[in-house]
Amino acid sequence: MTKIQQPTASFLSNVTEQEYRELQRLVDYTNVDLLPEIWPLAAKKFGNTVALHNPHAKPEVKITYSQLADQIQRFAVGLQSLGMNMGDSETPNIGERISLIADNSPGWFIADQGIMTAGAVNAVRSAQAEREELLFIIANSGSTVLVVEDIKTFQKLEKGLKDLPIKLVILLSDETPPTAENLELVNFSQLLEIGSNHTLAPMKQSRDSLATLIYTSGTTAKPKGVMLSHSNLLHQVTTLGTVVQPESGDIVLSILPTWHSYERSGEYFLLSQGCTQVYTNLRSVKDDLKNFKPNYIIAVPRFWESIYEGVQKQFRSQPAKKQQLIKFLLDMSQKYIQARRIAEGLSLHHVNPSAVERLGAKILELALLPFQTLGEKLVYAKVREATGDKIKQVISGGGALPQHIDNFFEIIGVEILQGYGLTETSPVTNARRPWRNLRGSSGQPIPGTEVKIVSPETRQPLPAGERGLVLLRGPQIMQGYYQNPEATKKVIDAEGWFDSGDLGWVTPQNDLVLTGRAKDTIVLTNGENIEPQPIEDACLRSPYIDQIMLVGQDQRSLGALIVPNLEALEKSAANQNDNITASSGQKIDLESKMIQDLFRQELNREVKNRPGYRADDRIGPFQLIIEPFSIENGMMTQTLKIRRHVVTDEYHDIIDRMFAK
Repeated sequence: MTKIQQPTASFLSNVTEQEYRELQRLVDYTNVDLLPEIWPLAAKKFGNTVALHNPHAKPEVKITYSQLADQIQRFAVGLQSLGMNMGDSETPNIGERISLIADNSPGWFIADQGIMTAGAVNAVRSAQAEREELLFIIANSGSTVLVVEDIKTFQKLEKGLKDLPIKLVILLSDETPPTAENLELVNFSQLLEIGSNHTLAPMKQSRDSLATLIYTSGTTAKPKGVMLSHSNLLHQVTTLGTVVQPESGDIVLSILPTWHSYERSGEYFLLSQGCTQVYTNLRSVKDDLKNFKPNYIIAVPRFWESIYEGVQKQFRSQPAKKQQLIKFLLDMSQKYIQARRIAEGLSLHHVNPSAVERLGAKILELALLPFQTLGEKLVYAKVREATGDKIKQVISGGGALPQHIDNFFEIIGVEILQGYGLTETSPVTNARRPWRNLRGSSGQPIPGTEVKIVSPETRQPLPAGERGLVLLRGPQIMQGYYQNPEATKKVIDAEGWFDSGDLGWVTPQNDLVLTGRAKDTIVLTNGENIEPQPIEDACLRSPYIDQIMLVGQDQRSLGALIVPNLEALEKSAANQNDNITASSGQKIDLESKMIQDLFRQELNREVKNRPGYRADDRIGPFQLIIEPFSIENGMMTQTLKIRRHVVTDEYHDIIDRMFAK
């Protein structure tokens, strides 16, 4: 697509004609200097449109754009009126730090933007995080004010606050504030009431002023505070319109942690365009999809995997003949979408198809169209009904999207736009577009963003198609790690290139294809470097594998820790009328030869069927474990990525025994 020069801000310097047309349809905030300045403008434009809707609160909460702007303003004035410092002379351009320890709710958004409106910087984290981690964040950020979800969260932290400079605590609930020594406590309504009786004091801030500290999700012993400025966040608001083009009143279903950079920037953008955000949770999401019929959902790969598994569970419950028909239609549709991708020049395995290849693929596509149409009529439309059947696009990020998940949603007619980025990049740097949805990739850079692939050893640039370390540069790159210049220098060089720690390559059209994390690479004793993620994604195609993590550093072969899908195993046993499961109430014997042989067969098949299979990819020893990796047991991050070092430590003895056999 032809590049055009724009007389606007530099972050639009590499926008394409298509992207520019899409941006012209959206509300323009390029002249805004501070993120909170968006909401009074949005209130004027969208007025009585519902901005935030929490159907699960008691009572139910609905807040219009006019009410949102008003409550943000009153929250900010309330903070200032209760003695919030008006600046920090020791660290210029950094206002007072306020820790915001809470989870998804309209109150969180009001507090977040109220803190920024008051001229302060918030340090954010989930109320569900471990106590010591939260106290570290409060202390490390230098917070003097604490905003917490409720009394329970305050009591969790209260004893640890005695040695910290916290003087004011705000509850986001309307519970009666408890009394506490040397602390002033007010609840949400009390703060807004205070704000109603005073006037906002303007603060001296610029686009480069620090807006928030987001602490990394515990992949190291102590999380690092990522410093994101108003400019970093505004870049997301003003450029994500090149990825999706929402309209006022579109419904957005919100399920990810609202404090996380991925969900957070998505919310800022979608709400800036007049969307209605509906809060859901894992217990309610199935019903909320049907009841609210969302147009957009932002989620991580694990969420889409759970939906896929739910659909597969429904398929497995059908009579045998119907199961055979569904499988046949899915197989035909798989061939159909693969042919269509080649014909449209959107196949990752045929990056530059010739005219003859495109023509042949188009003929095959047309030949397979009747099967796709039949599948749509008998199966796919019914699957979409479970999502509300109003989805325009779903956004996936925060991890690699397994190929079979990508394929399945394309087959049933739900378009996934995979994106890429890190907390340190605000976070989006790349995303697939509706008009260039190259499955298997993380898409092209968003405007103003540069991607460079370099050799991990020499740091010399590599040509398109060669795998190396992914470096990123653009207006969304963080200011650095808070009070940690040494860590900052390790990831941002003198020219502003950020070391993502990810491995990947780019197509000739500049689509980024990720292959794994540099630090996750498993090195076998024969010197082969193995990226675990693609192999794990392939294994997850098996209906019997719920979760998997590869191991094998300094071993002769790969190994695997596997959390089995017990329900699928029981269903298989019932269908086959065999002895895999005992009588009702008894557990499956995971160590039985029959079960072990089944998983060996599944691993071998899925790994060998993976594109680019090598002999070293084969999984040798494996161990079935009952307890799933989860946030609760500390083995997954808040965005549902496996914390490999934690799992490795937890199962150290089992791993040693696996390879000692």
